[in-house]
Amino acid sequence: MSAINCIDIEKLQRLVGTHRCPALIDLRASADLLVPSSRPRSAAQLQGWAKELDSKNAVVICDDGRSESPGVAAWLRQRGVEAEVLEGGFAAWRQAGLPLVSEAALPKRDALGRTRWVTRERPKVDRIACPWLIRRFVDPDAVFLFVAPGDVPRVAAQLDAAAFDVEGEGVVWSHDGERCTFDVMVDGLGLSGFPALKRLALIVRGADTSRLDTAPEAAGLLAASLGLSRMYTDDHAQLDAGMALYDAFYRWCRDASAETHNWTSHKPKAKR
Repeated sequence: MSAINCIDIEKLQRLVGTHRCPALIDLRASADLLVPSSRPRSAAQLQGWAKELDSKNAVVICDDGRSESPGVAAWLRQRGVEAEVLEGGFAAWRQAGLPLVSEAALPKRDALGRTRWVTRERPKVDRIACPWLIRRFVDPDAVFLFVAPGDVPRVAAQLDAAAFDVEGEGVVWSHDGERCTFDVMVDGLGLSGFPALKRLALIVRGADTSRLDTAPEAAGLLAASLGLSRMYTDDHAQLDAGMALYDAFYRWCRDASAETHNWTSHKPKAKR
């Protein structure tokens, strides 16, 4: 059982990637590897960034769970945030062999600590799936820009953004052979250690490339994605709606793929 105001790595692992994940605050200076979904922050600048924290729940991470986390968590709690310390800190997460995100794989963060990404406007599958992946597993505050296809390289250079799901010299995050951009991001961002993401990647690949035999669920994802694209003319509103769609598919991949449903599912087994 975890100590008061602490959370163990097993419980945190179940929260990462879900819409219920607390804000993860990483206090380690110039960290090269991060617990997925972490926000790098400085303990010395606590009073500044704490005012901007928009989450009611937080988990604070330092090297060992003792050096800086308890004080920062206590400060957040007096501001009304339900803040916990990760037991054992980053060292415990890493020792458990859990996935880590490489900061070097990400675009340069802006003054507010956000990464920036740019892609083609009017998204369908990959260009909603990839932002979902980044916001749930990499950078919850990531900024996404949707522009005309020909403007992507120029906007990327202008705003220090990473281009994705486009063709072009130097573009890292795009299709690679039979793999779609979502596949490439799952592997390239260090997230392949989440089995449910690998299963979801098959579904996304099938929907994005119209190879619906890749996974039985691909047809459903394609239908929902095309429906969303007809419902919204604002790409950011479509992304907001798509977050719930991919949250649902991820939880199905992780927790509900063995569950079935029919007219008799609600009845006791003896009466079916």
